[in-house]
Amino acid sequence: MSLLAASVLPAAAQRAPADVSAATVERVLTTLAADNMQGRATGQPGSLKAAEFLAAEFTRIGLQPLPGATGFMQEFPAYQSAVTSATVTLDGVEQPAGQVLALTTQPTIAWTNKDDVRLLVLGPADKLQQHASEIFQPAKNTLVLLDPSQAAAFKSLAARYSRPRLRAEPATSAYSTVLVLAPAPASPPAYRVAATSTTTTLTLRNVAGYLPGHVPAQAAEKVIFSGHYDHLGIIKPSIEGDSIANGADDDASGTTAVVALAEYFKKRNDNARSLVFVAFTAEEIGGFGATYFSKQLKPEELTAMFNIEMIGKPAKFGPNTAFITGYDKSDFGPLLQANLKGTKFKFEPDPYPEQNLFYRSDNATLARLGVPAHTISTDQIPTDKLYHSVDDEVSSLDVKNMTAVVSAIARSATGIVAGRQTPTRVAPEKVEK
Repeated sequence: MSLLAASVLPAAAQRAPADVSAATVERVLTTLAADNMQGRATGQPGSLKAAEFLAAEFTRIGLQPLPGATGFMQEFPAYQSAVTSATVTLDGVEQPAGQVLALTTQPTIAWTNKDDVRLLVLGPADKLQQHASEIFQPAKNTLVLLDPSQAAAFKSLAARYSRPRLRAEPATSAYSTVLVLAPAPASPPAYRVAATSTTTTLTLRNVAGYLPGHVPAQAAEKVIFSGHYDHLGIIKPSIEGDSIANGADDDASGTTAVVALAEYFKKRNDNARSLVFVAFTAEEIGGFGATYFSKQLKPEELTAMFNIEMIGKPAKFGPNTAFITGYDKSDFGPLLQANLKGTKFKFEPDPYPEQNLFYRSDNATLARLGVPAHTISTDQIPTDKLYHSVDDEVSSLDVKNMTAVVSAIARSATGIVAGRQTPTRVAPEKVEK
């Protein structure tokens, strides 16, 4: 630190860093993963309840809203469409409702064989995935006749696409696809297809707080600490009857870390750079929250992003370790490890490159813009049988080790927060979409 920087920082900067609050970690984690949060599904009442709790935590800590904002809630619209009816008649015979699946966001569709509709016939040996773009991103209206021998594949598609789905943009494709579980006819059939859908606008919310930097020359440079607070909500019940996917590890653990780190750095009161603490919504359904957030800030002013995802269980390297995704894409990881010299904690490169984790969390949105944005995690995802299940409960986590991880993140961030370290940028061309 330069003498000039030291002269303008508060006296608190002279203190040795304390650990994050174990009590805060346990309290916030337990609250977010409680049954009354109903799994924090995006757009559902439990999500709003979680957002209000997080905003109250930021108020308690003494954070400010982001510059230009009037509160911690960063609200934006999302659009949810649901098919309300779908019927198909083939050669005068109406097909059973359970064998028809309409993929559309159009208010109404009404086709006959006299219209400009593509007919795609898939027999027993045809693979659905080989026709994915034609079915899910059609360039024209498409009617798919799927052989009854593929009933299992049809059932899987229906389970996934019959539910209302959220999207980030109001505009959608002008084309639709309708699938029918029916044998291939001897000749092109006469058909009638009709379907209707409704679209509603929902308000989604990130929760974002701010600590202004104390060094004027570096205050415009921002360091982000983030996690996503959404999860799956109510899902298929377990054998025991539990249907709430509490998401204790995914990602109440990372969101808890964000709150604990906000409290830690607020108490230190010595950050040269400005700090942003954000809990994202809608990570599980497409990263809508991170995408919206990325459009509110200038990428060139973002020094680094500590995205925290699933830190509730010990890493494969043992206690007091965590891994960093995209370790080779900037020198973020080595800089963090340098600040932990003399401690027993160690950051490792991502041991699961085949899982593509760098691109599967909210860091990827900013990394695509060149920001050294990385995810810190401990989850042994290839063998984690609790992932996306109703058994992802607080009782399954090692809260003591989790607290040690959060403390290590706090200590490892000191050089970047104090303006002594600046990670190299991620080359945008290296970041896959």
